[in-house]
Amino acid sequence: MPIDPYILLLLGTVGLAALLPARGTGADIASGASTAAVALLFFLYGARLSTREALDGLKHWRLHVTVLACTFVVFPVLGLAARGLVPVFLTDPLYQGLLFLTLVPSTIQSSIAFTSIARGNVPAAICAGSFSSLVGIVATPLLAATLLGGSGGGFSADSVVKIVLQLLAPFVAGQLLRRWIGSFVARHRKALGLVDRGSILLVVYTAFSAGVVQGVWHQVSPARLGGLLAVEAVLLAVMLLLTWYGAKALRFGREDRIAIQFAGSKKSLAAGLPMASVLFGAHASLAVLPLMLFHQMQLMVCAVIAKRRSHDPAEDVTAPEGSGRPGSEVGAGTRSG
Repeated sequence: MPIDPYILLLLGTVGLAALLPARGTGADIASGASTAAVALLFFLYGARLSTREALDGLKHWRLHVTVLACTFVVFPVLGLAARGLVPVFLTDPLYQGLLFLTLVPSTIQSSIAFTSIARGNVPAAICAGSFSSLVGIVATPLLAATLLGGSGGGFSADSVVKIVLQLLAPFVAGQLLRRWIGSFVARHRKALGLVDRGSILLVVYTAFSAGVVQGVWHQVSPARLGGLLAVEAVLLAVMLLLTWYGAKALRFGREDRIAIQFAGSKKSLAAGLPMASVLFGAHASLAVLPLMLFHQMQLMVCAVIAKRRSHDPAEDVTAPEGSGRPGSEVGAGTRSG
């Protein structure tokens, strides 16, 4: 499977931070620029999210509740269970990063892409990813405050306030101004997408520079990285199985099960990296490593699954009321958004 080109850029940024980390005044400048970039990132998120689409998507509430439960309940429970793997497979800092990974919202773009390839319910995937990102702005820091506490490498309850000021406030501002700037953002989506990715690269450089200066990378051995990859592979496999067979047990149709599987089993690198920089500060480098590895793993595995699902025979089964399959009243309403 090909590697996501953006992952290569992220790895290149990590390499640059290892060779030329920001120090002293340069570190202060990079930190300030990173803070501004994260605020801009979430402002653009707010400006892009259509309020009408979100409201229309509420008609498909069973699917969205299922995805949110997978993202913010099942994932964190599995993350807490992984505590038993310390110190045999994971060091405590790597476990903190793994636990943070389980608290991050779902993806939007890749969930939509894989759902489309697999011939699933694309409008449901769009709304599910959007709802997850929106809820995650509040849920992720609150869950981190509860589950990570003071052990999260510099994390404290004050980080919740920082999240509100640095992430939620710009997001709300983007929503409020969407009436006037929404069309501009839509027309320049490709160019602004480069701003998104550039902002994340700056966040990664700042976080890993701080880690290099503090010598945290001496704490990670190849054996520990191998253990982390094995744990994440099991985590992804469990979530893929639970989302597919759990949705089947809840009597969702094939198209909805596909959307639930791809939206409920993945984690957002774009949302997680900026949040980690705010929550963990100078300790963010090790915290984001599990998320970066999981992101690439989920893309590779889900690409294979989506291609195989695209060859599945169509189900000739009437979906339960409220399931939102294409052709149903709810599904049509979701598509109109």
